[in-house]
Amino acid sequence: MARTRPKPRDAARVPLSRERVLDAAFALADETGVESLSMRRLAKSLGVEAMSLYNHVGSKDDLLDGLVELVFEEIEPPPSGVDWRTAMRRRAISTREALRRHPWAIGLMEARSQPGPASIALHEAVLKTLREAGFSLAETVHAYSVQDAYIYGFALQERSLPFESTEESTEIAEASAARVADLARDFPYLAEVVAGHVAKVGYDFTAAFEYGLDLILDQLDERRDEA
Repeated sequence: MARTRPKPRDAARVPLSRERVLDAAFALADETGVESLSMRRLAKSLGVEAMSLYNHVGSKDDLLDGLVELVFEEIEPPPSGVDWRTAMRRRAISTREALRRHPWAIGLMEARSQPGPASIALHEAVLKTLREAGFSLAETVHAYSVQDAYIYGFALQERSLPFESTEESTEIAEASAARVADLARDFPYLAEVVAGHVAKVGYDFTAAFEYGLDLILDQLDERRDEA
């Protein structure tokens, strides 16, 4: 679930705190990306001097740790009371949705040397779900790794493609169809996909993500049964 933040007029009356600093940095990262986030720019958005921020965040790395923790707080942990596959599916979908809201976080989620409570709790919940489902310790490590590689990799691809919806993908494919048609003799399969499929039905990110996720979960289930 996405975080709710105080409105600007309310925030102006709130004393400076770590939470307020992180909320402001989170909003700036969502707006322009984490690469352009600086302590000076953050201080300006809060109406304070940059040095005052260091009373609440120790460094830029500490700030990034806090931002990543906020993203982890939005991810639904695998729920109890359901089968492991349903639990993993819901966790994966929730992770992708969080990364769609905060694409700047891709590449940072597993890169922090000081994970926070939400990150630790989520990792523990995933491991617990897999172990209690009957996966061996080695298979649990592999199952976790392959799922995260897929989720983060898909999110990175989704961020990189030049469209954000099925409708936009159709428009781009239609615009490219004539050029692709000229190349159909040499590249028939590319023409078939772009002009013959995407231009007609579009590319649905959610359907594509869940298709690949189900393939992974199917194979993991098979391996669990074999073990």
